[in-house]
Amino acid sequence: MTPPFVSYTTFNRLGLTARNLNSLLSNTTDDFELHIIDNNSQDGTWDYVQTLTDSRIKSKTRFEINFGPIYSVNFNLARRRPDQYFIVIEGDVHQYAPDWISRFMRVFEAFPEVGLLGMSRPSPYPPFLPEVSLQERNGVNYLQLARTEVNGTLDFIPGQCQMLRPELISMLGYWCEECGYGDAELSLRTNNYTPYKAGFVIDVPTDMEQSVPCEGCQASPWCRFDKVSYKCQDVWASKHKNEGFVAANGWKYNAYFNELSQGLRTAYCASIHDPASISTHLYHMDWALENFAYYIINAN
Repeated sequence: MTPPFVSYTTFNRLGLTARNLNSLLSNTTDDFELHIIDNNSQDGTWDYVQTLTDSRIKSKTRFEINFGPIYSVNFNLARRRPDQYFIVIEGDVHQYAPDWISRFMRVFEAFPEVGLLGMSRPSPYPPFLPEVSLQERNGVNYLQLARTEVNGTLDFIPGQCQMLRPELISMLGYWCEECGYGDAELSLRTNNYTPYKAGFVIDVPTDMEQSVPCEGCQASPWCRFDKVSYKCQDVWASKHKNEGFVAANGWKYNAYFNELSQGLRTAYCASIHDPASISTHLYHMDWALENFAYYIINAN
């Protein structure tokens, strides 16, 4: 099998990125291709990323302007080979199992109807799962997402670590740049508009600690701050604008799914990184550019 394409996006929080990226590279025994994007970090993250020499790292890209998380994921997705599974992993995810990719793959192999797998948010997030049903087959199990509704607030697979089957990607195309909702819209498209199911793997231990103490930071040589009055966590907190984006642009999510439910478009979403996709599918360029502009103005 072609090694999975792992899309890893960083955005400030140098200490957290170093902790989790070092662990990913040193502890994972499964084969994969790693493609790192730095979304215009200001804390030394890019300097640190440039020192990494692991042979599994196939590309390192720095955006001098942060256009938002959907833009960066789709940049990598446009470069995936057609037969590759696609994994999105965010900088605050710490994997403990050396064979965590194999654990995802066991579910895909046992359940051909599964197209999208993710994990529930672990510590320090409060424990929560949407409505799910346990599915078991040949000693393998997973939690299938039971429902996905446009207004179902938390009925989706969180995007901190997701893996997608290539056949599903051929149906969905890209993360929707027009509404910019990422994980929420992706789960809904999968469950409601394709033959595939979405669900949660059960046996992949992780944590999502949101900061690293300066005294325990593995990337101190690259830190640009004094660690007393200002830390990498502070710059991230000042520029992390996802909640504000939802408040300002949430109407596009409903508008997009209204078009989909009325048959005005298919489940395939085009991307600005793939001009051919825009020429053959409905694409509200003005919506997408407005979404990118929100991050340009507020997250740089």
